[in-house]
Amino acid sequence: MSTIPSGARILASGDDAQLAARLVRRDADALSVLYDRYAGVVYSVLLRIVRDTAVAEDLAQETFLRVWNGIHQYDSERGSLAAFVLTVARNRGIDYLRSREHRLAGKSVAIPADDHPVLAVEGASALEQQQLVRRVRGALEALSPSHRTVIELAYFGGLSHSEMSEQLGQPLGTVKTWVRNALRVLREHLAEGGARRP
Repeated sequence: MSTIPSGARILASGDDAQLAARLVRRDADALSVLYDRYAGVVYSVLLRIVRDTAVAEDLAQETFLRVWNGIHQYDSERGSLAAFVLTVARNRGIDYLRSREHRLAGKSVAIPADDHPVLAVEGASALEQQQLVRRVRGALEALSPSHRTVIELAYFGGLSHSEMSEQLGQPLGTVKTWVRNALRVLREHLAEGGARRP
């Protein structure tokens, strides 16, 4: 598992339940199948999050290692194996960005607002943007894993409902419902600042 497949599409398969069972049994061949099936879209999602090809490749490898080590957390009743893998990838990408922001913040020097009034005015806009980013992140975290996955595939991957249905191995109606419910929760969360789950 040294290179990322060039395609960004999941090869839809009906045997994900069997594949998950093989992973639970620590079948190394199953990990290769999982990688071949999902590596392209995992890499694509991570690249859109971190915007760095080398980092996205590293994080993709880490994603599959985390899936391998955490497969016991997968619950087929809560979503497809694809949704589980993409959720792990998304979380890994966000963790990377947060750790990078933390490292950069440690190197920054605070400038008192009263020393530079012009900077203080411009800083208010930056502060508002940071607050908005936090609210959006909070809203995304309020979504269930399946709802978060479809929003990410639509936003980061630019996929249509039918493409998401194919990639996630879910009926088209289910995907449309997930998207509709996810957007409703996001709207409510951003409007009220609450943390609701669909």
